[in-house]
Amino acid sequence: MNSTALSSGDPRVVALIQELRGWPGPHISSHRSASQFFHKLAFLADIGLKHDDPGIAGIVDRILSALDEHGVPCLSMDISVAHGGAGISMKAWALCDAPTTLYTLKTMGVIDPRIDAAVRYLAKLPRAGGYGCAVSEALGEWRGPGKKSDPCPYATLVMLKLLILYRDEYAEEIAACAECLLDLWENSATKHPYIFYMGTDFRKLKLPTIWYDILHVADVLSQVKGCGGDQRFLEMIEIINAKKVHDGFIPESIYQPWKAWDFGQKKHVSRHMTDFIVKINQRLPVLGERKQ
Repeated sequence: MNSTALSSGDPRVVALIQELRGWPGPHISSHRSASQFFHKLAFLADIGLKHDDPGIAGIVDRILSALDEHGVPCLSMDISVAHGGAGISMKAWALCDAPTTLYTLKTMGVIDPRIDAAVRYLAKLPRAGGYGCAVSEALGEWRGPGKKSDPCPYATLVMLKLLILYRDEYAEEIAACAECLLDLWENSATKHPYIFYMGTDFRKLKLPTIWYDILHVADVLSQVKGCGGDQRFLEMIEIINAKKVHDGFIPESIYQPWKAWDFGQKKHVSRHMTDFIVKINQRLPVLGERKQ
């Protein structure tokens, strides 16, 4: 979501950085929460902030001080007994947070061999097309709701987002993850692994890219070689572009913690959202190169 209108000096950015100095932030009871610190830091990376911008280095240090033996960043988890957890706070990671934290560090230009080691470890986790629900040893047998043999759409999405940064090094994994997401789209009426749907709510325009929705999926897939000409992907793009009004795009769903941003309302065109969608379209091949 890079935008010339945002910089490290923007008061809203400064406020986010100040807040994130308390990393890792609230205990994770829901990875979907837009208030989680790892989502907020990823947003800062996506608008172009780097590890040497004011206030970021201290946050990075706190992340790197809480790596497990594989180099994977740990967060404060509190999975309730009702949801299959232990009901106590612990340091751990799940495949619905660790890839995003590693993506952020890499995007911000942090150089540390433990980051690449962690990515190698996660990339080698068992796959069923895409990646399933995987967690650190601290969480034992806990996993999300669904068949153990199914790919988790969200874990697959954020792993793909991470692995794209390494390109050819993980070409096989990238291709498998992309195909998994495209297949879920093609069969969205019948395939809902881990209770992730691609229905009405999924298709609403929403930022920032926190959860499993059409803009997040389209943004990631648009960066995968070959996807730009895939008819299934182009169907997503057509749905997105059809929502354009005369001067841009209006958010259709919002995260309340982000109401201070122009994508945090549903009445007016969001310049950030418009720029975001323009960038996705700019990655597409010219019409004559698209697969029919």
